Amino acid sequence: MDYIILDIEFNGRKFASELPMEVIEIGAVRLNDALETVDEFSALIKPVYFSKLNSFIKKKTGIPQEDIDSASGFVPVIRSFLTWLGRSESCRFVTWGGEDFKRIVLDTRMHKLDDAYWMSAVYYDLLKVYLRGRGLTNDVSVEAALEELGIPSEGSAHRALDDARMTAEIFRKTFAVLDPEKDAKQYKDTFSNAKERRTVKNAIRLAQSQKFALSWELLAEQVLAGKIDISDPRKAAELKAYFEAETAKPPKPPKPRSGELQGQRPDGGTFAEAPGAATAETDAGEPGSEDAD
Repeated sequence: MDYIILDIEFNGRKFASELPMEVIEIGAVRLNDALETVDEFSALIKPVYFSKLNSFIKKKTGIPQEDIDSASGFVPVIRSFLTWLGRSESCRFVTWGGEDFKRIVLDTRMHKLDDAYWMSAVYYDLLKVYLRGRGLTNDVSVEAALEELGIPSEGSAHRALDDARMTAEIFRKTFAVLDPEKDAKQYKDTFSNAKERRTVKNAIRLAQSQKFALSWELLAEQVLAGKIDISDPRKAAELKAYFEAETAKPPKPPKPRSGELQGQRPDGGTFAEAPGAATAETDAGEPGSEDAD
């Protein structure tokens, strides 16, 4: 069994747009079953949309515009990557967070390629494994995890291959707490984003702290209406299932938060939405992104 430590970088935008974000770099490290590095893959990708990197992405990644301009497109790069992956008789992927798989699947579909390989691939979200092993609840970056583990940080942060190499070091250090079966994941489509789910969770926590019986119907009417569009039945069903799962968990002691937005409860009380909750998916690479790299 090989382990493919995967990291991707994707382009960002500073304004709302219906145009898709795209993968601009793939980096991967192949480890054998002894967790030894045996091979690496690295490639830049020229995007179809937002081909000119904005200042934030250029500063974050350090990727020169001229290198993007001369890079191959997604289709030849992903085919080359799949050929490279085929050198392993069997493998499981390791990522830091779930964004890497999502972006590859979305770009595969955008270019009308078969997504069967990626939908059936098994991966470990090392971020979640690391947090569990350290008893943490808040996400941390690869760099922060390296520092906590006392591992020297080498290479350039937010360059795909260097990030994959650093993630491989964390994987070696945390391998003992990995549950090969329980931690195994496969990509599935989601219709809500992290901020929307966080809005639901925060409303539940506040209602529990005030011993207020919050129903899905009340949440949708009093908190989500006008803030989160749930007209798509798939999104509504997903958020409702998330609401029910979170409601079933034992209540946690509330943490004081500043600047909460108060909403009126039907009984005359109030419940709040966390500050800064957004209704649209955060742009890749911008502050607040789901990418924890």
